[in-house]
Amino acid sequence: MRSVLLRRFFPPGRAFTLIELLVVIAIIAVLVGLLLPAVQKVREAANRMKCQNNLKQFGVACHSYHDANGYFPPGALEIPQVTYSWDGDKGSWLVCILPYMEQENLYHTFPKISQPKYNSVANSPMGGPLAGRLKLPYGRCPSDEYDANAPVCNYVGSCGPQCQGVGNCAYDPFEKYCDPAKNALGDWGYSASPPYGDGAPAGQLRGMFFRTSQGRLRIADVPDGLSNTLLIGETVVAENSYIQRGGDFAYQGGNWAFGNGGNNIATTLVPINYKLTPKSYCHLDNSNNPPNPKGDPARSVDNWALEFAFKSRHSGGANFVFGDGSVHFVGETIDHKTYQLLGCRNDGQAVSLP
Repeated sequence: MRSVLLRRFFPPGRAFTLIELLVVIAIIAVLVGLLLPAVQKVREAANRMKCQNNLKQFGVACHSYHDANGYFPPGALEIPQVTYSWDGDKGSWLVCILPYMEQENLYHTFPKISQPKYNSVANSPMGGPLAGRLKLPYGRCPSDEYDANAPVCNYVGSCGPQCQGVGNCAYDPFEKYCDPAKNALGDWGYSASPPYGDGAPAGQLRGMFFRTSQGRLRIADVPDGLSNTLLIGETVVAENSYIQRGGDFAYQGGNWAFGNGGNNIATTLVPINYKLTPKSYCHLDNSNNPPNPKGDPARSVDNWALEFAFKSRHSGGANFVFGDGSVHFVGETIDHKTYQLLGCRNDGQAVSLP
């Protein structure tokens, strides 16, 4: 009786045929295919906004540093100019601004900051084993898929069109832009300069950052105007071996704190988003061995003439914070001369973004 009632009130439904089931699956697949790009677009928009916010905070911190010290944070501190031994390394600009980024506790992990000729980085957690190195809380662009736990930073200080010197891979097609007149490009308002700013006085620094100069740059030293001068931009870690190994094979895995870690010498000489091939080497691989096989110098991540460049995982360009603290997305198709003039603080040609 019970089964009769069940059949009366709940008659068995007709099952799907195989063709109907395939049609339903196909429809779902089409809908997912239509939805996925929209989801990815929303995710990338959120990542780009977070990246821009990181840069905004860097810009504010640099100005707070200037207010407290009378000059912008240097590329690195306490570096012997003759021996380049780095024995007095107090850290990169990323260390300098920690107190102005609400990171006092992290700043105090670097001992004896005020003691001359003492290596505060080597004697901090950042100088120890990879597992003990600390991440920079705001140091990563979420669009960069490189190991999220690596102690590296996507954000690099601009040295503008500062010369890069003799390359290590015999391929440096963009070096001509550091001395335009000499290379028959015309007078762009600046000339040749010491590579990376090493040992240079402030007057010979083309951009806002450098590696070992004892020069200090003030707002007054940017006659082109802060709103027309690049301050900090982003890079892709997988395409910069120097950042991956902290500038030193002893720091394999990365070290954002090291004064020679690569976060202070990004150049405008190389076009935005110039592509390099991850894990391709033309000089030395990340284990300090000659690569076998040797990579194409035009695409190798250890070519000094190419790796210190601005780039991103955002489509079409990269984010920058300018000297006035404003954040802009600069397209990779920007006129290359305009790009150099935005990188140079005192070329006398106050160009702005097109």
